[in-house]
Amino acid sequence: MNPDALARAESLIATIPDFPEPGILFRDISPLLADAAALRTIAMAMAEPYVGSFDVVAGVEARGFLLAGAIAVASGTGLAPIRKAGKLPRPAGSVSYDLEYGSATIEMTDDLVSGARVLLVDDVLATGGTLRAGQQLLAQLGYTLAGTSVLMELTALRGRTVCGDVHSVFTV
Repeated sequence: MNPDALARAESLIATIPDFPEPGILFRDISPLLADAAALRTIAMAMAEPYVGSFDVVAGVEARGFLLAGAIAVASGTGLAPIRKAGKLPRPAGSVSYDLEYGSATIEMTDDLVSGARVLLVDDVLATGGTLRAGQQLLAQLGYTLAGTSVLMELTALRGRTVCGDVHSVFTV
């Protein structure tokens, strides 16, 4: 991966203090997503360690959807959305978990082929709760976790202790 292209992509991520709550530094990837070259660079970087080992990319709502779509197109694979509770007309599985500033439940359908190899992606690894829930949800539905990849990891929050090995393009 071109280090200059990665550095340029990273420079497009804005840091917004006190959002959604005081004390939280929100990483806004909107400027990165709006830049075609940067989006292509990070999609390829997120998928790179897993090329050839997955059939489908599962993205966690909402920013994970955007990254998963780019990765799926770049890798020639399918896309499976993991949604917040109550958003799917026929959820087949659900997992509840804690966030750094609340709690949530995610759901997914069982539309994939049994045993499908799934690359789980999201934008940020913080405390690890969302990714761990995604991993549990995939297992609950009988899918094989090919790997877990994020755009950025907030290392101080030690999310890997919750969700295990994760490929991070950027660390903060």
